[in-house]
Amino acid sequence: MPLSVQFQSHLRRARLVLACVSIAANALCGGSVFTFSLMAPALVDHLKLTQPQLTTIALAGMMGQYPFAAIIGKVVDKYGPWACSIIASCLFFVGFGLFAKEIANTPDDITVPSASTFHNLTVCFFVAGLGTAFSYFSSIFAACKNFPDFIGIASGTSITLFGLSPMFISILASKFFSHPDEGLDVTRFLQFLALFCGAVHLFGAFTLHIIPLPEDPPSVALEDPEGSVHIDEQTALLHGKRNRTPEVETGIVVAPPVKGSSVVDLAKDHYFWALAFVLFVILGSGEMVISNIGTIVLSLASQASSPTVAPSTDVATATQVRFLSVANTLSRLVVGPLADFVSPSATASGSQSIPRKRHVSRMAFLFFSILVLVLTDLWMVLGVRSQVDLWALSIGAGVAYGTTFTILPSLVSSAWGIEDLGRNFGILTYAPFLGAPTFSYFYAFNAASHSSGGAVCKGIECWSATFSWYAAISIVACGVTGYLWRSWRDRV
Repeated sequence: MPLSVQFQSHLRRARLVLACVSIAANALCGGSVFTFSLMAPALVDHLKLTQPQLTTIALAGMMGQYPFAAIIGKVVDKYGPWACSIIASCLFFVGFGLFAKEIANTPDDITVPSASTFHNLTVCFFVAGLGTAFSYFSSIFAACKNFPDFIGIASGTSITLFGLSPMFISILASKFFSHPDEGLDVTRFLQFLALFCGAVHLFGAFTLHIIPLPEDPPSVALEDPEGSVHIDEQTALLHGKRNRTPEVETGIVVAPPVKGSSVVDLAKDHYFWALAFVLFVILGSGEMVISNIGTIVLSLASQASSPTVAPSTDVATATQVRFLSVANTLSRLVVGPLADFVSPSATASGSQSIPRKRHVSRMAFLFFSILVLVLTDLWMVLGVRSQVDLWALSIGAGVAYGTTFTILPSLVSSAWGIEDLGRNFGILTYAPFLGAPTFSYFYAFNAASHSSGGAVCKGIECWSATFSWYAAISIVACGVTGYLWRSWRDRV
């Protein structure tokens, strides 16, 4: 091998290693807005914010991720992941930095929340949420485009690390920024996030490039034992017995995909609206729990008999955040490979086909998600009486949320074809965009109606009626999911 070629090969490997480090770092820092529940008790004590105000700030971070997804995708396609990383660096630095400054400038002796402070914090957290979206796209697309032959592993690993981000950040918060007597030092914690997340993504601006493959020697034409054939994009690349396997062996009925359909055609499909409703319920209620687990913990008493030995609210909240993060992550790790094994995804290349025998429809995984959600909501109504009982809520919400997001792309491609997968998937993400504020404000205003003097609500009455309604609508969504499963049993 010539020295120059060998040098280029080593250089490419070194750049790939740096890119992988940056992908992992961006993913682990990208979900920092999901740790808002750690900050909520301190914001109540120091800023005297009400529950609706806390919910609004948390939702600003969530909502910052959805409206600009199409624009962020164009930035990735046109300029590359490095551009998203440097934009995320600026947004995190500004969002978290100004958030910390606003808290530090607020006097300790206020008795009522400041409207200007509330509005400023909402804007700052929205900026940080927008940074999360840029961070997510930078890590996911850098992984996929640098490892196109292993795109499943690449995307799955980066998504998993992103799911671990809240747990990673909460561990740092508990270890370095929390005190047993005073709780979380929220100002120093936010200053750390501004500098740390900003620096990590600034590093990504120099390393997250699509590294071109080394030039290969002239390719050798494959022999065609059956003579010369015209090859185009519709031609199967593999020949032999596998291609001639009867349809009955795969357990699927071949169905032509929806090719070149417009948004209007999609809107006329009642299956689309049924799926959107199910996502509205699962993802909307899941993001409500992610945003408000801190105040739900705060509403309940510790099981300890003496206040002097009771664990602090910050510790209890951090524990629930970790439960959520681990459940979300493990569900993504398990469900993705399991679904590929027991239910190979249909491909849309002229006609939908499945290369291996399918054992169960992928709708089974979505049905599992909504069933977990139903059981979780019922547990909140019937079984929760203290902070230690909330483990089922955190784990259940994490499992339902992670499973749904993992299975959704393959459901969409199987149902409507892969040609417009990005557009269709993007449109469906407006379901949680609408669901999160709907479920969150329903919880917030119900809790506020049971609180006195603007303080955080205490007692199970803060949310018992809320989760009763959640259980009812989840049961309806369960029925809709069963209808979709039956309708799509031969194609999804």
